[in-house]
Amino acid sequence: MTDAYHALEAHFARRSALQGALGILNWDSRTMMLPAASPARADQIAALEGAVHSALLDPHLPDWLAAADDDFGLDEWQRANLAEMKREVDLAQALPADLVEANARAASQCEIIWRTAKAEKDFRLLLPSLSVVLDRQREIAAALAGTLGCGLYDALHEQYEPGSRVAEFGPLFDDYAAFLPGFLAAAEERQAAEPAPDPFEGPFPLETQRRMAADLAARIGFTGRLDASLHAFCGGATGDVRITTRFDEDNFFKALKSALHETGHALYEMARPAAWQSQPVGLARGLGVHESQSLTFDMQVGRHPAFLEWLAPYLARTFGREGEAWSADNLRRRFRQVQRSFIRVDADEVTYPAHVILRWRLEQALIEGQMELADLPDAWNQGMRDLLGITPPDDALGCMQDIHWPSGAWGYFPTYTLGAMMAAQLFDTARKELPDLEGQIGRAEFGDLVAWLGDKVHRWGRRLSTRELMVQATGKPLDAAIFKAHLQARYL
Repeated sequence: MTDAYHALEAHFARRSALQGALGILNWDSRTMMLPAASPARADQIAALEGAVHSALLDPHLPDWLAAADDDFGLDEWQRANLAEMKREVDLAQALPADLVEANARAASQCEIIWRTAKAEKDFRLLLPSLSVVLDRQREIAAALAGTLGCGLYDALHEQYEPGSRVAEFGPLFDDYAAFLPGFLAAAEERQAAEPAPDPFEGPFPLETQRRMAADLAARIGFTGRLDASLHAFCGGATGDVRITTRFDEDNFFKALKSALHETGHALYEMARPAAWQSQPVGLARGLGVHESQSLTFDMQVGRHPAFLEWLAPYLARTFGREGEAWSADNLRRRFRQVQRSFIRVDADEVTYPAHVILRWRLEQALIEGQMELADLPDAWNQGMRDLLGITPPDDALGCMQDIHWPSGAWGYFPTYTLGAMMAAQLFDTARKELPDLEGQIGRAEFGDLVAWLGDKVHRWGRRLSTRELMVQATGKPLDAAIFKAHLQARYL
């Protein structure tokens, strides 16, 4: 093995350490920081973002990469690592350092303003700062598109799901948008024919909810820190994986859902290949794959009838309640409910893809200059009417509900529905390969499923492409028909 490859590994290990520090700083900003500290924190984050980016502009890298490429002594993992290094360097060198820092600063500042604008339900308060973020994202898209040889939106999406293109997933999404009206109407008809679920009457003490969320996460296998935040997420650094959930005293289901969801993300981060933790090949394959892991526990397991048989008495004990509302049958009826709702994170499996499709269509139009940002609230409301037949009453329930655009995550949204489709396919295969899976889920025993996911997904990092990963795990590339079949079996 050449000295050049060793030099590359050492260089990327140092960069990984910087990324870890950035992850913890972002965590603190979103969970504990006072608003008055936001300007200084924006500068700190921008400086670290700049340092992480600058590490990929080191003048030695081109020579080291060229020398390592001629090394025939590299094994398959090292070759895959080298390919990921080249990809990261190529993308970084396409972006001017001042643009990276300007984007990070704009996003940090906009995210703080978003909190106030959302609370006041007024998009006009957000528009100036979000316009700056959008301008930076358009500049980034233009720079990356030239290197990647793709469209502007694809260039941004590449950062979250490498290799994925609108030409591939767009038809799947458009097909689902066409499938949804008839299927949703059929699900609503079935729903109307059975008794409505009994309500779960609060209040539910927040500390009890926190203990519930922490306990469920631990039962699945999470060993890290859990905090509260306005928007649930998974973060931290290598060896220090953390999650947040969100709490509502009148609705414990928000904490329940986000605990299961973020634990799925955390398990992926905790089980990435240990020998490659500081290297590009050791990262998660993409956010679509990442979302498949969270949705495996959130939707595939968390709504499974066997799990609900266990969950119902667990919840009754946790909150000291009794009665029909706390039965497994009532939970099943609640979780089979479909609703044309405004909020993506609260949406059911059937309508959730519509929320994603709306965001994808709007952000692509904004990035490619097909609409003006000032028109976003009206375009959003029209899109909701077209897809779900409802109109949000204000901007907080409409175009300002997500943190993604203010924080600079443009091109991210498609990964949610790609992940849902992957989760259905992975779980379908796991059921066939783990004969006692249903029984284990009914006992809240997840060791075999977690081990199966570790073997099929987690341990591979970025060694395989998303397509290769799905073929190796399930025997075929992503097949959206499996997701539709899952919905039909559960909701009709």
